[in-house]
Amino acid sequence: MKTLTTVITLLTLILSLLVSVNAIATTFTFTAIPDEDESQLRTRFEKVALYLENELGVKVKYVPVKSYSAAVTAFKNNQVQLAWFGGLSGVQARLLVPGSQAIAQGYEDQFFKSYFIAHHSTGLTMNDSFPDINDKTFTFGSKGSTSGRLMPQYFIEQHLAKKPQQAFKRVGFSGDHSRTIAQVQAGAYQVGAVNYKVWESALSAGKIDTNKVSVIWETPTYPDYQWTIRANVDAEFGKGFANKVQAALLNMNNPELLSSFPRSSFVNAENKDFEPVLTVAKKIGLID
Repeated sequence: MKTLTTVITLLTLILSLLVSVNAIATTFTFTAIPDEDESQLRTRFEKVALYLENELGVKVKYVPVKSYSAAVTAFKNNQVQLAWFGGLSGVQARLLVPGSQAIAQGYEDQFFKSYFIAHHSTGLTMNDSFPDINDKTFTFGSKGSTSGRLMPQYFIEQHLAKKPQQAFKRVGFSGDHSRTIAQVQAGAYQVGAVNYKVWESALSAGKIDTNKVSVIWETPTYPDYQWTIRANVDAEFGKGFANKVQAALLNMNNPELLSSFPRSSFVNAENKDFEPVLTVAKKIGLID
């Protein structure tokens, strides 16, 4: 009997050790849409990874991607369990992975907006009314961007009653907001649409020559960026893990981390907050 008890104790100990080793070996991974300069994003999110690692007690790794669609695909394939998505990419990801949840957004993301910017040669200046940009050359950001494509296209179609390809001489997709600013500033396109946060950060950093490019119109507000987590993380990382991740994000109060986004704080988010984005995406044909 004593021998049997000893064997059971040893087996329990071994099983416990195996579970612990597995938990340690499992890495929680996250990604983010590449909406601006790659080196800036890497610096920001590697610091976020260290913060989450300390808060969650598991290994955390940031996985950079080259496109918005690659971020959605990585989330779909469980190559990442968490993502910093834009409004549209978040909606797309949650449709592909049922049960996934938006859990946090920047305070400012509840009232996000885009800027329309123009090269000085157009003669266009800031106005409360939608600008006369018919027959100009125009660049969006990424095809999957909410602030650089979805919402700007929606407002263009609303005000000009035309598709962009009908309204403009030439339509481009720069790839991200930093490139949109650079291309309009250089005169490669006469007009473009950008994320207002990226514009203001670049302006503060002295990267914009306002003698060459300026804001001519700002859109009404809409919901945008958010953190979205996969449905199965509790099964992989333990009961209550999703709640721990959400709490860590909502409690992020390091000024340096927050300013790198830049956001003043993170607040609670739910899937239903992004229904307006889904409605617009369906209306202009980006989601069936």
